[in-house]
Formats: sequence, C-alpha cells, structure tokens
Amino acid sequence: MSDIDFDPSRLEEFLKGHFGAAALDVQRIAGGQSNPTYFVTYGDHRLVLRKQPNGPILRGAHAVDREYRVLAALHPAGVPVPRPVLFHEDPDLLGTPFYLMQRVDGRVFPDGALAAADPAERSALWLGLADAMAAMHAVDPEAVGLGDYGRPGNYFERQIARWSRQWQASASEPIPEIDQLSEWLTQHQPADDGRVSVAHGDFRMGNVIFHPNEPRVVAILDWELSTLGHPLADLGYCCMAWHTAPEEYGGILGLDLDATGLPDEAAFVARYMDKSPQMAPLTAFHKAFALFRFSVIWVGIADRVRQGTAAGAAGSNPTYLARRFAIRGLEVIEKG
Repeated sequence: MSDIDFDPSRLEEFLKGHFGAAALDVQRIAGGQSNPTYFVTYGDHRLVLRKQPNGPILRGAHAVDREYRVLAALHPAGVPVPRPVLFHEDPDLLGTPFYLMQRVDGRVFPDGALAAADPAERSALWLGLADAMAAMHAVDPEAVGLGDYGRPGNYFERQIARWSRQWQASASEPIPEIDQLSEWLTQHQPADDGRVSVAHGDFRMGNVIFHPNEPRVVAILDWELSTLGHPLADLGYCCMAWHTAPEEYGGILGLDLDATGLPDEAAFVARYMDKSPQMAPLTAFHKAFALFRFSVIWVGIADRVRQGTAAGAAGSNPTYLARRFAIRGLEVIEKG
C-alpha cells in the first residue's frame, strides 16, 4: 500500500463505525491530474474514495465537497452518476477531506477511437455518450438544489476572460496561436441566450463508464471542473474528438470513420440535439472555445510540471499539446 497517501487503518476504523467490522482492501487508481482516487472494498461494500491531494493546494482547487454535492443532487434526478455514500470534511482522519461513492461496474474507453470496443458497437457507444450528456443538461439546477452551484449567465464571456488571464499569467514560452484564439473568441461571442445547466467541464469519452454489455452510460465520472454553465460548452468540448488527432489526447481526426465504425460529428451532434430540442445550434465558436480552454489547461499542466508540483500525463508533452489544441481551434474557425 506504498502508493496510498493515508493510513488505511484509520479508514478501517472509520468504516467500522458506519458499516460494522469487515475486512478492508484499498487500491490506488492510476490517474492524471485530478484528485487521488481509490477502490475501497470493505466486506460486501464496493466503494470508490476520492480525496484532495496532500500538501498545499490552490484556493478552490480539488473541491471534493463540490463533487459530492453534484453527485448527491443528480443521482436522485436519474442522471447516470455513481450513488454518493458519504462526505467527510474533517482532514484529521485521512489528511484531507474525502468522500465515498458506489463503485459502478462497466467499461471505460480512454480514447475516442474506442480501440477496445467491437467496431460494430462504436457508433452506438458515441450516441450513448450524447444521450448521457443530454440527460445531464436536461436537469434544472434550481430544482435539484444546485441553483448556487455557479454564476448563471454570461458564461462564455466570463470563461474567455478567465482562461485568457490564466494564459497571460503563465510563465510558459510564447504560443501565438493561443493569443489569436483568445482575441477571436472575445470578438465573436454569441449573445447570451439565458440557457443554464450543470456543465461538467470535462465531458469526454474517457470520463464515463458504459454498461458491461450495452452502449449505455451508467456513470459520468470526474466532476472536478463542474459548475453552472452553458450546455453547448460541454457539447463543443466533446466534439473536440473530431478535430484532434489520435496522438493529441485520443482524438479521431484523420481516421477512416466508416472503416472503423465511428460516427461523424454531425451524427453525434444530431443525436444530442434530438434529445435537447430547445437547444441553440452548435457553432464554430463553441468548438473553438473548447479547444482554447483545453489548450490553456495544458499550459497550466506544463507550468506545474516545470515547478515540480505535478507529473505530466502519461506519454504526453503538455507544452506541445497546448500549442496543438490552439492550432486546432484556429482550424475550426477557418472551416466555419
């Protein structure tokens, strides 16, 4: 248990008070930049534990309390998320706040090409992803107690300003494509249409669990970046797969979609829109915004790697990816 950053015996004593005496097994789940995550088996209870990383963290970062809150609100509403079990705020027990949720069995596909899936099922899996996103966006935040989960309204204006500031504050080497994207997005923002939903912030193929035998999402994972936002931000983000190459964090640009059984972007967007009939159209702005935002996220990862406070994602060069995603954003704009 050398890769576990807390004392398992303290967790065992805590769980004993909730569930009675049982055998404990804890296994660290390999992950990228987010909160430390563990499989916890305690007798018949199959759980997942998410906690903040040990040591100093930025204000507002790694907010496991927000993750738990959104799960607790969306699970009863029928959105496919793991069932929350408990949240423990006191850091004295495991060193940081943490929460437990139900472990969900199923399949996870880390890449947009769905290399591990039967080609005959790949299109249906992508359409199932669209269905899950539409179900998430259909929930009225006010109705489930999430009316104050973020600032409603002017989402894109605030987000463009936020990510532009983060880019300008970075010590990274110049990436003129990010500057160009920031300027274009600032000048081409659509009028705010008043749509507000729970926005996941990292909604993509690798962050969901599919049913073991069906092309149906049974759990949406990794809510660390969630807030109140515009639903087309999530849709544009998910569509990045069609505008980025396989070596660019698992995109599908350049693949023979028919030969590999993958749907085209139009089919994916049409499926989402069929489930969200009142939604405004997805435009180049929404996709370029997603690529800009992800580009600056990679800048932040590169900065933390240089500072020695983060490990680079496996097999990736954060600075290279930051520039590649910005270039892809400009390509989306050119295509219109």
